[in-house]
Amino acid sequence: MQGTFADLTVKKMVPILALLLLCQGFLCTTVTSKKVCGRPPITDGIDETTLKRVFEVGDEVTLTCERGYLPSTTTSQRITCTATGEWTQSNLACSPKMCPIPRPLQPLAKGRTEAPFRSVLNFTCDDGYVMLGANESKCSHDGTWSNPPPLCKAVNCPLPKPPTEGRIVHDTPVTGNTIMYGQSWTYECNSPKAPTYERGSCKADGTATEPPLCQEVSCRIPAGIPNGFITFAVMRQHGYKEKVKYACNENYILDGDAEVQCQNTGNWSSKPVCRAPCTVGINRGRIFYNAKKLWIADLKPNRVLHREPVVFYCLNKAERCGYPVATTCNDGVLPIPECFEEPGKIEYTLRPKTLPSEIAMCAASPPASPASPANPARAA
Repeated sequence: MQGTFADLTVKKMVPILALLLLCQGFLCTTVTSKKVCGRPPITDGIDETTLKRVFEVGDEVTLTCERGYLPSTTTSQRITCTATGEWTQSNLACSPKMCPIPRPLQPLAKGRTEAPFRSVLNFTCDDGYVMLGANESKCSHDGTWSNPPPLCKAVNCPLPKPPTEGRIVHDTPVTGNTIMYGQSWTYECNSPKAPTYERGSCKADGTATEPPLCQEVSCRIPAGIPNGFITFAVMRQHGYKEKVKYACNENYILDGDAEVQCQNTGNWSSKPVCRAPCTVGINRGRIFYNAKKLWIADLKPNRVLHREPVVFYCLNKAERCGYPVATTCNDGVLPIPECFEEPGKIEYTLRPKTLPSEIAMCAASPPASPASPANPARAA
C-alpha cells in the first residue's frame, strides 16, 4: 500500500510541475522591454556633468555650454527622449571664448591675434637674460590670461679685470660697477708683449672673461706671394701688431687685405692673393668690353682683368635675332657661353653683317645658358 501510494503521488506531481514550467516560460516571453534613450550626443563645449547614462521616454534635457564656451543661440535648447529611443534634434553649438594675444607676442604666434579658451602660452628668455614673472599663462574661461607676459632682464656681470701687464678697452662706455650681458672689450698688453687672447665679454652665466696673460710674441720674416711682392718692408722678424703691405705685378688684381699683421699667436694674418688676367679665347667675332663694342682683332692686347665682365653675342635661330650673354674673368679663366658659335673665316670676312652681334637684337633674351667649361679662355 505504501508503495502504491508513493507511485500515485509522483504521477500527480509531474503534470503540475510541467504546468508551472510552461507558465513561467509564457510569462517571460510575453513581457516586452520598455524603450529608453542613452546619453544625448554632444559636441565640444556642451556641459555634460548633469547628463545621466539612461533616460526614459518623455524625459526632457536642457543642453547648456560649459564654462568658458559661448552658445550659438540665445534660446534654451531642450531635447526629448522619443518612443523610438532617439533624441530630438538640437541646434546648440558651443565655441570657446577667445583671449587676445598681447601685440608684442603676435609675431611669435605666427600673426594670430587671439587664442581659444584653455590655450597655454609658454615663455622663455634668450641666453643671458633672466625671467621676471611666470613662465606660462593660460586662457581663462572669462577670456583673460591667467598671468601677464614676463619681463626678460639682461644678466649683469662684475667689471672685468685687466691683465697684469696691460689694460682693457671697452667697446662702449661703461658706468657703474657692472656691465650687461653681451657687452665686450679688447685686452691690450704693454708693448712689446701680446695677450694670449684679445677679446672678452660678459657671458650668459653672469661671469666676465678671465684676463689673459701678457707674453712676448714675434712673427717670422714675411713670405712673398705669387705674382706679387712686399712693399717698403725690412726683411726681419716683426713684433705683435706690426704690419707689412703687399702689392701685385702689373695686370694682376689683389684679392684680400693688402696689409697683414703679426698676431698674438705668432702668425701673420691671411695674406692676399694676386689674381691673373684672362685672354678672350676666340679668333673671330665681336664682344662688348669696357663699355665698347669691339671686334676681337681690335682687342689689343687681348687681356681682360680679374672680375671684369665680357659680353658675347649669340643667335636666336627661331627668331633670327641676336642677344647678349655676359661672362666674367676669374683668376685667369674666362668661360665662353655655350650658345656662342664662332663664325667661319669666310662668313666673318665676307658677310660680317649677318653675325649675331650685327643683326637686330631680340626683344627678350632666352634663358641664360651656362658658360662652356670645355672652352675657357686661358690666362694672359
